[in-house]
Amino acid sequence: MNYVSNSPIISIIIPFIGAFAIGLIRKNKRSLILIKAVAIVSACISFFSLVALIKPVLIDGKIVTYWLGNWMPQEQMAIGIGLEVDSFSLFVALIITFCALLSSFYSIKYMENDNSLDKYYTLFLMLLGSMVGFVLTGDLFNMYVMLEIMTFAAISLTAFRNDIYKSLEAAFKYIVVGSLGSTLILIGTILIYAQTATLNMAQIAAMLHNNHTPVTILALVFMLTGYGVKAFLVPCHTWPPDAHMSAPSSISMLLSGVMSKTGIYGFVRILFMIFFSIGVVKVEFLVIIWGTLTMIIGASMAIIQTDFKRLLAFSSVSQIGYIIVAFGIGLSSKSEVGVLGTLGGLYHMINHASFKCLLFMCAGAVLHMTGTTDITKLGGLSKKMPYTTILFLIGAFSISGIPPFNGFVSKWMIYQATYKEGYAIVTIISLIVSVFTLAYMMKLAQSVFFGELREELNEVKEIPLSMKIPMSIFAIICLIQGLFPKVISKYLLEPAAYSIYNIGNYIDVMFTKGFAESMFKSKVPIPNMTYEMAGYWRPEAWFLLFIVILIGFIIGTGISLTFRKKTSSKQMNISYDKYGVFTGGEKEEFTPIAGADLFWGLRHNLKGYFNFLQVAHSGIVNDYVIWIISCTAILTLYFFAVL
Repeated sequence: MNYVSNSPIISIIIPFIGAFAIGLIRKNKRSLILIKAVAIVSACISFFSLVALIKPVLIDGKIVTYWLGNWMPQEQMAIGIGLEVDSFSLFVALIITFCALLSSFYSIKYMENDNSLDKYYTLFLMLLGSMVGFVLTGDLFNMYVMLEIMTFAAISLTAFRNDIYKSLEAAFKYIVVGSLGSTLILIGTILIYAQTATLNMAQIAAMLHNNHTPVTILALVFMLTGYGVKAFLVPCHTWPPDAHMSAPSSISMLLSGVMSKTGIYGFVRILFMIFFSIGVVKVEFLVIIWGTLTMIIGASMAIIQTDFKRLLAFSSVSQIGYIIVAFGIGLSSKSEVGVLGTLGGLYHMINHASFKCLLFMCAGAVLHMTGTTDITKLGGLSKKMPYTTILFLIGAFSISGIPPFNGFVSKWMIYQATYKEGYAIVTIISLIVSVFTLAYMMKLAQSVFFGELREELNEVKEIPLSMKIPMSIFAIICLIQGLFPKVISKYLLEPAAYSIYNIGNYIDVMFTKGFAESMFKSKVPIPNMTYEMAGYWRPEAWFLLFIVILIGFIIGTGISLTFRKKTSSKQMNISYDKYGVFTGGEKEEFTPIAGADLFWGLRHNLKGYFNFLQVAHSGIVNDYVIWIISCTAILTLYFFAVL
C-alpha cells in the first residue's frame, strides 16, 4: 500500500530526475545509448507507477492522496501541497504516460540524425513530468507551475530543429500566445485566492458552492480563456499548426494528441468542480457553441492545407471541438443525456490520443524517409512504404468515424447526446464536419500514398522496426477501442465520469468524511455502456462487413491497376495535371481511390468561405493576440449578462 500511496509523486518526480541525470552525462557518441535508456526507463517507471493505481482507483473507486512533506490539512484548512488521484485524473495521466512511452521508443530511430539529443531527451522528460504533475495536483497554483514548465519545454522542443527558420518562427508565436494564455490562468488563480484565501481545489469548490461573486465570475472568464489557449479552442487555436509542423514528429504527436488534453482537463476541472454550482444551463450553451465553432473552423482550415503535419494540427483543433461539445452537454448532469455526453467526450479524448498519435507518427515516417511533408511533392508512397500506408489508413478511418474503428463509437455517442439534448443543429454540423474530415483524409491518402510515384522517390524505403512497433500498437488500439466499447467504458470511462460528477468524494478525501455531504447530497448515477449507445448492435458483424469491403477494395484496386497498365494516357488523350495530384484524384476512372473528388467539390463550391478563413489566419502574431483578448472580452460580456 505504501507503493500505491507514493505512486503519484513517483510518476511525477522520476521524469524530472531523469532529465537532471541526462544533463550530468558526459556527451559523446557512446553516451547517446545511455541517454536514450534513461529517457525510456524514466517514461516506463512513470507509466507503470500509474498502472499500479488502476486497481485501487479505477476499479475499487478509491481516491489516492499524497501530501508533500506530510503537510496535511489542519482543522479543515489545506496548508500544504497535495496530490489527489481520482479516476478522471488517472484516466488522463495514463493517456499522457502511455503515449510518451511509445514516443520515446519512436524517437530512437526517428531522431538519430539530429544533433544535441541530450537536450532533446532532457526537454522530453520535463514535458512528460510537467504534464503528469499538472493532472495529479490538487492545487490551482501548482497546476499553473506545471503548466509553465510544460509550455516552455514544448516551446523549446518546437524550436529544436533551429536550423530551420520556420521552427524559430513557430516557437516565437508559441511563446507569445502560450504566455498570454498562462497569464490569464494566473490572474484567474490570483482572483480566486483573493476570495477564498486558499489554492486547494477541493477547498475552493466547497467554499464557492452557491457562493459566486463578480470577482469569481471574472476569474472563471480568465481561466476558461487561458485553458482555451492550451486546448486549441477557436479563436485561441492559431499557434498549434505552426508548432506541430515545426516540432519533431515524436513531439508533435504529444503536443497534439496528449498535451491538448491537459487544456481540456483544466477546462473540465474548472467547470465541473470549482464552478459547477454556477448557472449550468447558460454555461452549457456557451461551451457547446464554443466547441461547435472550434469543430467546424478546425476542419475547414484542415481541408485547404498542403502540408501533412499542418493539416493534422488543424484536424486536432476540429476533433477537440467534438470533445468540448460533449462536455458542454455533460454540464446538464441531472439527465442521463448529460452523462452520455460526458462519456462521449471521455471516449473521444482517448480515441483522439490514439489515432492522432498514429497519424503524426505516419507523418514523421514520411518525413524521415522522404525529407518532406509537403504533399504537393509526394505521391505513390504505398509502393515503397506499404506498411506505413496500412497504418495511415487505419488512423484515417478512425478519425473519420468509420466503423469498426474507435472514432465511430465516440462520435456516435456525441451525435446522440446533442440530438437528445435538443441541439439538433449541432448534430447536423457534427455530421458535416465528419464529411470534411473524410474529405481531407482522402486528400492526404491520395496525395501522399496513392497516385503516381514521383521519380525522386524511387529510392525511398520502409521505416525501421523501432518506428513500426509503436505505430502498430496505436493502430491495434484504434481497432480495440472500436470493437470493445463496453470494456473500455466499464474500466475507464464510467469511473472517470463518476469522479467528474461526484466531486463530494474528492472534497471529503482531501479533508474529512462528511465535509461535503451537506453541499452534495445526491449522487449522479453513471449508466453502463450498451451496444446501442455505441452505435453497435453486433460489433463483430461490423468488423466482418469491414473485412468484406476491404477485400473488395483490394480486388477492385487490382483490376483498376491492371486496366491502367493496358491503357496509356496518350491513347486516352488525358492529362493528369488538371488540378495537381494533391487535390485528390480528379480523373475519377483513373484514380486509385474512388470518390476522391469529395475534396475538390467542397473546396470549389465553398471557395469564398475558405478564402475568408485563409485571410483571417494571417500568420501575424499580433492578430492572434487580439483574437485572444477579444475572446476574453466576449466571455466577460456573456457571463455578466446572463449570470
